[in-house]
Amino acid sequence: MAAVHNHNNGLKTAALLGGMFALLLAIGALLANGTGNSAFLWLFTLLGLGTTAYGYWNSDKIAIRSMHAYPVTEAEQPAMYRIVRELSAAARQPMPRLYVSPTMAPNAFATGRDPKNAAVCCTEGILQLLSERELRGVLGHELMHVYNRDILTSSVAAAVAGVITSLAQFMLLFGGGDRRNANPIALIALSLLAPLAASLIQLSISRTREYDADEDGARLTGDPLALASALHRLEAGVARAPLPDNDQRLVNASHLMIANPFRGGAQKLFSTHPPMADRIARLERMAGRPLGS
Repeated sequence: MAAVHNHNNGLKTAALLGGMFALLLAIGALLANGTGNSAFLWLFTLLGLGTTAYGYWNSDKIAIRSMHAYPVTEAEQPAMYRIVRELSAAARQPMPRLYVSPTMAPNAFATGRDPKNAAVCCTEGILQLLSERELRGVLGHELMHVYNRDILTSSVAAAVAGVITSLAQFMLLFGGGDRRNANPIALIALSLLAPLAASLIQLSISRTREYDADEDGARLTGDPLALASALHRLEAGVARAPLPDNDQRLVNASHLMIANPFRGGAQKLFSTHPPMADRIARLERMAGRPLGS
């Protein structure tokens, strides 16, 4: 079976989630102190968990729909089927459903709440851009997102971040209840800074999971430079044919994709993806030689 998590990223993810929960407890304690009870904390938490549970359970359908993807047969995409079947067998995992998105923007993603309910999607653009060896590297990366339960991790992070943001907005609008019991400086600081901190932690978790999938996917395929080459070509390909960033459904699904799908991308601090140069350098170190040598 493929080796998973022979690195410290798992610990880093746990630490980041712990920090997010600590932030939630801090803002919840302040709100409970201001209102005299914790009802609002539980209310927003239940709403956030309910919404996220729905999104997690239907993650494959939501992502596939956002990309207008269609299922493909083995006769239609023989290389894609052959690669995914071989890698799934190597990992001793079930074969996921395969989809293709009708866009020339080169990208790929995997989604689903567990390996038995997983889906892998490639765009028409990435299928035309990459060689079969490079595509194998990309599909190994995507399968490891499923095997590492990254949809669950990102769903938990999104749930906690959403609850923190809702609580902070409530505190900012309504003052957290009885101001006589609240520290006004702490109230304002947490109301303004907590959502930003939660978002930054959530983005850090997303970037950490990408590093994990790169490393574990390279171990699964046994070819780190194939993925490094694919990432190099994807960076240029996305610059030529990005997805529109004014479609909220695509924005919501963008963290699932192997490359930031939008033109130019965001600053490093606010990106869901690590810099391509860093990812490629890590894969080159795994291979023990630089790309193109």
